[in-house]
Amino acid sequence: MNRVYNFNPGPAALPLEVLQEVQAEFLDFQNTGMSVVEISHRSPEYEELNQTAQDDMKELMGLGDDYKVLFMQGGASMQFSLVPMNLPKSGVADYVVAGEFGQRAFKQAKEIVEAHAAADMASGGFKRVPGVNELHCSKNQSYLHITTNNTIYGTAWREYPDFGDVTLVADMSSDFLSRPFAADKFSLIYAGAQKNLGPSGAAVVVVKKSLLQKCADDIPEFFSYKIHAKNNSLYNTPPVFTVYVISKVLKWLKAKGGLVAIGKQNLLKSGFIYDVIDRYPDFYLGHAEKGSRSIMNITFRMPSEELETEFVRSAAQKGLVNIKGHRSVGGMRISVYNYMPVEGCEKMAAFMEDFRKSNS
Repeated sequence: MNRVYNFNPGPAALPLEVLQEVQAEFLDFQNTGMSVVEISHRSPEYEELNQTAQDDMKELMGLGDDYKVLFMQGGASMQFSLVPMNLPKSGVADYVVAGEFGQRAFKQAKEIVEAHAAADMASGGFKRVPGVNELHCSKNQSYLHITTNNTIYGTAWREYPDFGDVTLVADMSSDFLSRPFAADKFSLIYAGAQKNLGPSGAAVVVVKKSLLQKCADDIPEFFSYKIHAKNNSLYNTPPVFTVYVISKVLKWLKAKGGLVAIGKQNLLKSGFIYDVIDRYPDFYLGHAEKGSRSIMNITFRMPSEELETEFVRSAAQKGLVNIKGHRSVGGMRISVYNYMPVEGCEKMAAFMEDFRKSNS
């Protein structure tokens, strides 16, 4: 094999052990004589897999039977519309806009319900997330929506703050299951699968059952959280392969020590790279303010676009790939999701040291 260190922001690197397991059993899933992509989603083998994945996810998050896990198609972007469609429309939907995907979620909500930006960080170039004391929430708030990690800009709530007694909704697509957190403070969490869970093709929705009961009944069935929950994510043919890989990733996470262990590892990995940025702030121009730095997506510019182009080219020669920044902001984006090995970040940090020496 000629495996590289893949810093792609999504679809992202997966554990090698999981990929090898998938490869080994791809032609014959659980002695059925069929591939997992061929079996019926109504088969007992898939129904067991589907339920086990839900149970393992709640176990990792420290949640009990008062929450329901849904596997839904459409990715996180579809949830931008499904959240305001489903949640009670008894007041104003407040949104914290701290990055591009927060903007998109807010835009979709405004087309469906009365929505208000409790904070908008665009004027500051999305260099940080706001403090709770900076939020201007509606008096008749129906829910508060946040994006916990901003993939494009490399900012995040390093620790999720206490938002008080609110119906808290979070898009956790790019830092889901990356560290321990008080999941029970959230009424609804959603995340695209392709960052920390598995391949693209699905979104996970973790919703409190008490909120689920209040969700709308007058929307098309396919868009209804209630319908998907009632059918245990089997209302229609689900993204079987994606859920199958997710189930393996969750077991891998549990075997490695859960969110406590992966959280320590993620801090270590991002620390290698941030240390280099901090040593050479005139060469590696970090985008995020220190108090808002993401441990998943590390973003920076360099003194010239020519240097950035050479940085990408030289890194690829070392097997360090997919580090170019998002087209809307340029520069570099080094994504170190859960399954980027520690040695990949060590090699990246060493490369950054060498590149600065050669180009100063």
